[in-house]
Amino acid sequence: MRYKWGIDLGGTKVEGVVLDSEDNNKTIARLRLPTEQQKGYKHILGQIHGVILKLQEETGIIPTHIGMGTPGVIDPTTDKMKNSNTLCLIGQPLKTDLEQLSGLQFRTSNDANCFAVAETLMGAVADMNPSPRVVFGVIMGTGVGGGLVVDGHIINGRHGIAGEWGHNVLDPDGPDCYCGKKGCVEKIIAGPSLERYYTEISGTQKSLKDISKSHQNGEDPHATQTINYMVDKFGEAISRILNTIDPDVVILGGGVGNIPDLLEKAVEATTPYIFNDKVETTFLRPKLGDSAGVFGAALLW
Repeated sequence: MRYKWGIDLGGTKVEGVVLDSEDNNKTIARLRLPTEQQKGYKHILGQIHGVILKLQEETGIIPTHIGMGTPGVIDPTTDKMKNSNTLCLIGQPLKTDLEQLSGLQFRTSNDANCFAVAETLMGAVADMNPSPRVVFGVIMGTGVGGGLVVDGHIINGRHGIAGEWGHNVLDPDGPDCYCGKKGCVEKIIAGPSLERYYTEISGTQKSLKDISKSHQNGEDPHATQTINYMVDKFGEAISRILNTIDPDVVILGGGVGNIPDLLEKAVEATTPYIFNDKVETTFLRPKLGDSAGVFGAALLW
């Protein structure tokens, strides 16, 4: 299969790509359409199909197999979507419906898994020598997610939730989470959660970008307290991943993951919580930027 096709289904956009696997996964074509999730599930199906048709028209290549990254996962028992922040997808047989609509075979995985496998095979991890066996990809932005890759292959798990560290409880007395628990990692160190923390201690509102900038400039002690809080809670949260699967590499993606202190202090923050006398895990920035999701989807086959 020379040409690999990928779809990245997001809350605001549907992105497609065609890669040439015989030419170092060179991008042949890439385009986006708006998701327009407010128009409902059937409209999203049409937008995905529309991306495929437009790519076919542009390239003259007819696919047989397509990989797709999704917000949430397809339950391996019911074959229906779950755990998606695009709410109209929940409970829908997305893969089945797309295969019937397009006549193509689909393979799907969570968007964080696609991020992790793309960075492993094409991005930040690809040039490491020796090649790491176990890679954990972190996405920290408006939410918190993760993907687990072992020997270049995504691990989905029995329930399809492998890597979902964002919904481990970090503070049992913390804020309510949409998943039904309290104080999940996502409710502590996701972007909106950190902005809420800053407001609680300062009495004013700032975007996380401005909080980070104020901290870097040394001009706002509340901003510094917020960033220090983020780093410590990240260390506690990610230590549970290290203690469980002991990855060789952790890749820090997403808007929160880009804050300089997180990478600079990751080892220091994790050390008090890990079941070892030191942390030898390598923490990396991603290399592929917003390409990771759609490239990872294409690599699912």
